[in-house]
Amino acid sequence: MDFRLTDEQAALRESVRDFAREVVAPVIAEHYERHTFPYEVIRQMGKMGLFGLPFGEEHGGMGGDYFALCLALEELARVDSSVAITLEAAVSLGAMPIYRFGTDEQRATWLPKLLSGEALAGFGLTEPGTGSDAAGTQTRAVLDGDEWVINGSKAFITNSGTDITALVTVTAVTGTNPDGSKELSTIIVPNGTPGFTVAPGYSKVGWTASDTHELTFDDCRVPAANLLGERGRGFAQFLQILDEGRIAIAALAVGLAQGCVDESIKYAKERHAFGRPIGANQAIQFKIADMELKAHTARLAYYDAAARMLAGEPFKRQAAIAKLHASTIAVDNAREATQIHGGYGFMNESPVARFWRDSKILEIGEGTSEVQRMIIARDLGI
Repeated sequence: MDFRLTDEQAALRESVRDFAREVVAPVIAEHYERHTFPYEVIRQMGKMGLFGLPFGEEHGGMGGDYFALCLALEELARVDSSVAITLEAAVSLGAMPIYRFGTDEQRATWLPKLLSGEALAGFGLTEPGTGSDAAGTQTRAVLDGDEWVINGSKAFITNSGTDITALVTVTAVTGTNPDGSKELSTIIVPNGTPGFTVAPGYSKVGWTASDTHELTFDDCRVPAANLLGERGRGFAQFLQILDEGRIAIAALAVGLAQGCVDESIKYAKERHAFGRPIGANQAIQFKIADMELKAHTARLAYYDAAARMLAGEPFKRQAAIAKLHASTIAVDNAREATQIHGGYGFMNESPVARFWRDSKILEIGEGTSEVQRMIIARDLGI
């Protein structure tokens, strides 16, 4: 197994790394503190082709693969997670369901805008009363003639309320299966559809420069042709999307963990105490060494999961391992980086304060750590 990057992959990584340092870093702190969405950054990411990385050129994409997306996410999160999660959700949760399961007409209608970054899409899965229990979906869609009538609500939906949001795909109960279980389907709801309301943005601990809202549907009507994929296959579809998305979140978490290493090395060299740089103290050296160890091993985990996915091999367990491990070490590294920075690490002007606030959600979003352990155990046959 060879995890060395190709020349093309290395060039992509360097390009995104430069963009993150030169374009994102100078402006993101203000967006973060003001809780504003960085439209100018997103536009430039669109021009770079980042939103089209894992999609075929025939749909307006860049002809890359999912690993290319992960490399970009890692480098963005190394500087800021709000920008990284905007890209991750736009691609793996927004555009990917349409790419994977959409009709030719749906792809032609939506993908050009989504893959260029001109528009964003959200994925309406989580509900106020059903977090990890996605099968407990309460939102319902009833077929009335040639229209779906949707009623219900969704919570914590990323990219759902920006000025450039074009649609959300919504999971809803559309009937009852022969065994009595809920029939779940996925339906495209364009932005501005009557009966579709986007609540004001949440006040969040972290990811404050990303867009997150609660959504409500009150007799919201969309054409029957807006069904995404097969009726009754919604549960299977979003499980596939989440398996892939966990690799992307792992990459994002590795980026945050590596950013903590970067900032700690810089500070350890600059900060003097008792007549010498604090990096001369073995206690600080060992902390940073352990942080690098964790980031490196988590990177190998998501590289492995991505390689298996792209090879067409089973990867559910490896994706869960990568997401679980990477999110855990991201929290660990953020805590240690804050400790190394001392009082300065507790000031919002410090990047590590942002990393600290952003890290915890990685153990929750797109499947909690407990859910990852369930997936791993079940795949092991226990």
